[in-house]
Amino acid sequence: MVLSDLLTGESGIIVKVKGHGAFRKRILEMGFVKGKQISVIKNAPLRDPVEYKIMDYKVSLRRSEAALIEVVSSEHPNSLYIHNNPAQITISDDQLKLSANIKVKEINVALVGNPNCGKTTLFNYASGAKEHVGNYSGVTVDSKTARMELNGYTIFISDLPGTYSISAYSPEELYVRDHIFTNQPDVVINVLDASNLERNLYLTTQLIDMDIKVVAALNMYDDLQKKGDLFNFDLLGKMIGIPFIPTVSSKGRGITELFEKVIDVYEERDPIVRHIHINYGTSIESGIAKTEALLIENQIDDIAMISPRFLAIKLLENDIESKRKLSKWKNNVQISSSIATQINKIEKELGEDTETIITDAKYGFIAGGLKETYRENPQTRVRKTEMIDAFITHKLFGFPIFIFFMWVMFETTFKLGSFPMDWINHSIAIGSDWIKQTMADGPLKDLLVDGIIGGVGGVIVFLPNILILFFFISFMEDTGYMARAAFIMDKLMHKLGLHGKSFIPLLMGFGCNVPAIMATRTIEDRNSRLLTMLINPFMSCSARLPVYILILGAFFPEHAGTMLFLIYALGIVMAILIARILKKVIIKNNDVPFVMELPPYRMPTLKSTLAHMWNKGQQYLQKMGGIILIASIIIWFLGYFPRNHDQSTHFQTLKSGLTLKYEANLNSAHFPDSIKALDADFKKQLSDLNVKEESIRQKNSFIGRIGQLIEPVLKPMGFDWKMGVSLISGIAAKEIVISTMSVLYQANDQANGDSNGSLITQMRNDKYENGDLVFTPWAAISFILFTLIYFPCLAVIAAIKKESGTWKWPLFTILYTTFLACFISFVTYQVGTLLF
Repeated sequence: MVLSDLLTGESGIIVKVKGHGAFRKRILEMGFVKGKQISVIKNAPLRDPVEYKIMDYKVSLRRSEAALIEVVSSEHPNSLYIHNNPAQITISDDQLKLSANIKVKEINVALVGNPNCGKTTLFNYASGAKEHVGNYSGVTVDSKTARMELNGYTIFISDLPGTYSISAYSPEELYVRDHIFTNQPDVVINVLDASNLERNLYLTTQLIDMDIKVVAALNMYDDLQKKGDLFNFDLLGKMIGIPFIPTVSSKGRGITELFEKVIDVYEERDPIVRHIHINYGTSIESGIAKTEALLIENQIDDIAMISPRFLAIKLLENDIESKRKLSKWKNNVQISSSIATQINKIEKELGEDTETIITDAKYGFIAGGLKETYRENPQTRVRKTEMIDAFITHKLFGFPIFIFFMWVMFETTFKLGSFPMDWINHSIAIGSDWIKQTMADGPLKDLLVDGIIGGVGGVIVFLPNILILFFFISFMEDTGYMARAAFIMDKLMHKLGLHGKSFIPLLMGFGCNVPAIMATRTIEDRNSRLLTMLINPFMSCSARLPVYILILGAFFPEHAGTMLFLIYALGIVMAILIARILKKVIIKNNDVPFVMELPPYRMPTLKSTLAHMWNKGQQYLQKMGGIILIASIIIWFLGYFPRNHDQSTHFQTLKSGLTLKYEANLNSAHFPDSIKALDADFKKQLSDLNVKEESIRQKNSFIGRIGQLIEPVLKPMGFDWKMGVSLISGIAAKEIVISTMSVLYQANDQANGDSNGSLITQMRNDKYENGDLVFTPWAAISFILFTLIYFPCLAVIAAIKKESGTWKWPLFTILYTTFLACFISFVTYQVGTLLF
């Protein structure tokens, strides 16, 4: 809790003082230090300011200032770490001091750095978290928090989005800035790419302006050493008041030392740490001083949380977010007018806009510091990255190489995945047979065999394919190839109406559309961001992959890998075409210049790639025990009941007559061959009757009635009622399409007594009442196309709503994708059936 939460007459012990610069210095000088007891004397008539007693004297603070002081209080047990007996009325002084001591040893740390600096890798290693690390811009679009224990301290680590600066030009820049101001981390770890210091240190200069405690992690230090460069980071640290710790986060080197330094900085016992002012030149410094004095004079509330110098610099830069804050302050008109006067004066004197002047001064500061501390290897050599890029990003070779990589990924996913698929399928069959043989007949047995094992087992069999696909995607992201794919696609995508940065979220959509839609936050232009969100569902996510593999394996086994590649390619083509249409008709956006870093190639560790692959596999397995299990049980229930139908008696009579006839013929048969022939004929006729009876029972079940209700609409697309019900169930999650089909087709297994019957076999043999096959090749293709295009899952709809901020666009997505799926499936089936 914070000091402003205490009521009149209550007291507490101070555990932490936040804030910046003059405010924090003044508060500490007044005795607001860790471990001191403070009491609330009274509130002003309007509840602000508040009078407190500390160290036997009284002092008043505004509530906004008191909110920056953390306390623990015996009157507020929730603020304590001590778990007391509910019957206990009072809390002893020893317990209060112990709780305060524990809270004092809590450190909140924020990781801030450029994209591709290894920030998330460091976060994962330090905290044991399993966030995915991608070697391209925009992987982290939200902050992620974990904790670690070190030397008796509890460190809470927040991994913030990668950003090149903390201006207000993009969502991630604004997010990082707001997080630092709002959450007031005790220490910020500025993660730097040691192989690209000049660019990375620009963000460091902004952190210096913010007057916060910073420790610099000189990450990927082994790359700097391999280049043969020399860097006296200790000297630079002393010059700018920030300690530098070399780290290689991918291998865990220097991580412990880094957080030990964080503890030293937090406890204010590091001799290097001090606040410096970057000199922006006489004109700018004069403007900063006058603006800063103006803010303090007007007692702006925010200056307790934000360094007034940083705020003054941002206002002189015409920073949009700072100007928005300014509009809410008292005397904002006079302050704005004064700042505008300062800006005009500076720009007339120097002949350049203030933002450019300040930026140039920052890079001048960086250049000066590096000139004294950094020596580049004089030997010129062609870098490995440049050699690889000569082929990978070549105007002639780039596209064929990209297409080849994609084809290899999908061919391997299908071919290599078929072996463990067969093993899992066989294991499921053994488990199912064991239950059939050991349990008595009844609804519980049918639920276990047909509902749970049939439904969940029908989806879990595709886990190997999911793992292989994610292994390839993770490998390409970690090596840096994904950024190259975006680079070579940029010009083409601009011509087709998309932004170059859209390519990364679209590629991420091959894994899951939900994080892919969230990743569109890295696109600065709102219209481009919205357009990318609306076409992302055309990227075949991993949930659709089991449907593709099932249908292709059943009806196109000889060319399954190639057709799988064509399906994914078709999704990309459709996304591009729809983007062109939407841009011309609905979302008319202007092209935004494409800027994307091409990071150096890095060979990812097998551990990190496998960890990401398994993390996605765990998410898939969690679905098995969650939504898919529940959906399978619901589908089974709807298909299992009611058990009786109008023709039940008729079929029992036919079976009895068939049995009597068989027994009579068996008594008159004298030769083994005759007996064998009679036996085979009896089993076939009985199986046919069972299948017919089960077919009628299914049609009269609850789900059968629903299916027959929609079948006339679906029939022109080549779908029967089972296919229709499966597609409807896939609205919740696309994996449920397979589990639904597995449950519905299990009935035929039981009806014909084939304990080894597979879903593929049942689909191949399924027929209409007139004897025509349900799944023709063109019906199969139509089904795949419908699955590719129609209604994205509910999670995707929710993500579009969250990112767009309105229900307009998710509803539009539902309508246009479903209409398009119906139209394309109809044309495909009708034309294909007619011509072929």
